[in-house]
Amino acid sequence: MSLLGVDIGSSSCKAAAFTARGASLASATRSYAAVSPGPAMAEMEPDVLWNAAVGAVRDAAAAAAALKDPVQAVCICSHGETFIPVDAAGVAVGRAVMNIDNRATEEAAWWEKAIGRERLYGVAGAMAHPMYPVAKIRWLQLHRPDVVGAAARFLGPAEYILQRLGLEPLTDFSLASRWLVFDIGNRRWSDELLAVAAIPPARLPVPVQAGSPAGRLSPAAARVLGLEAGTVVAVGGHDQPCSALGAGAIGPGLVSVSAGTYECFACASAAPCLGPAAFRASLNSYCHVVPDTYVTLAFFPSGIVVKWFLESLAAAESDRAAAAGADPYAWFESRAPAGPTGLCVTPHLIGACNPYWNPRATTAVIGLTAAADIFHLYKGILEGIACEFALNADALQDAAGPFTRVRITGGGAGSALGLRLRAALSGRTIETLRNPDAVCMGAAILAGVAAGVYRDARDGVEQAVALAEAHEPEPGLARSYAPQVERYRAFYPALAPVFDL
Repeated sequence: MSLLGVDIGSSSCKAAAFTARGASLASATRSYAAVSPGPAMAEMEPDVLWNAAVGAVRDAAAAAAALKDPVQAVCICSHGETFIPVDAAGVAVGRAVMNIDNRATEEAAWWEKAIGRERLYGVAGAMAHPMYPVAKIRWLQLHRPDVVGAAARFLGPAEYILQRLGLEPLTDFSLASRWLVFDIGNRRWSDELLAVAAIPPARLPVPVQAGSPAGRLSPAAARVLGLEAGTVVAVGGHDQPCSALGAGAIGPGLVSVSAGTYECFACASAAPCLGPAAFRASLNSYCHVVPDTYVTLAFFPSGIVVKWFLESLAAAESDRAAAAGADPYAWFESRAPAGPTGLCVTPHLIGACNPYWNPRATTAVIGLTAAADIFHLYKGILEGIACEFALNADALQDAAGPFTRVRITGGGAGSALGLRLRAALSGRTIETLRNPDAVCMGAAILAGVAAGVYRDARDGVEQAVALAEAHEPEPGLARSYAPQVERYRAFYPALAPVFDL
């Protein structure tokens, strides 16, 4: 019997089946894209998320069954911040407002002022930002009162899927933390924050421990998903701590990095990291999917910049790579200059996150000359990501304690040059995993906990998680980049006043 992990991302949904020992059996993906009905807005029809999840689960489950290893339990995890307004019957009364939606900048500023920056950080473990639902619900209260009035509840994607399967739309402590109205220390919705936000707690999902059973599939729901009636469904969690679990980062001293649209560090600890160093770097510390554990994040835009480059500035060259059947990373890296480009490219295409936390920041480039071509710029983007990686690693270490190893997963882990640069410029060993899809792996471990396959999350890690290879820091490469890194570290602070004009 296999374990199925489902990852509802912001641009695709993936379902993957694993054996209890962590061997990959099958996977399936459905992609989608948000629409923009107005400036800085990003929305999606809820049926798009539902159909993608159903399709991915059906395909993965069918492939696992064909291997004589049918699914025993399933767990649905999700990206954070996206929410869907639903009526009392669970029917959507508006589009999903996506995590990348940036409309609520004024409302985020209002929220921080209303609570106080230090107080908000101490309760919710994060700084105000327009990505969080509390700011966007405030926007809806002001600009779309019809949607707020029709909504009996606001649900995240995972809870929405559970409800449509006929199960209670439970959330877990980690996903609840992404609303910015959750008391992370007491693991419950904050009466104080909800009162200021004018959101009754009954309009939010009930938070429980990740890996708790949400129930079993009814015959009708099982037919929809192509699973057996009675299949155990576990409450999932936020994709970043699920990824940390799937990478084995469930204790101090080992950090995981999910390199996708954002590049996100996750460091586990017994208590939230909310000290002065964490506050200065605007680090986000909140509930892990592992019981009695917290996770501290440092993150920045990453893969979205590479994707934009490949699809926009270098579209013709990307098409040539595709026509040749080549991996796009390998295609561009084989044509990039051998040494440092001298370029400084900030990856702030959708704003700066840690350690600067400025949603008004944009991508900036210095060092371009007439000799530069698209391959120089491609490598410059990878160098900028590696510089930002090093900045965030140092900020996380200052707040949460030393670490020398980072386990990296996600699309960015497919770039050999990117891994080499990250290791050299951060001075840390970069490890890859046998099963690089750590989010689905983490969800599968939670499914195994709910079904009794594993005693607990730690037992799941010991049985299912295995390393692939390690990329050690190269001191000589680091020395060759020292001048460029110094310029990079000075670049954003010099630009910051411009973004606020």
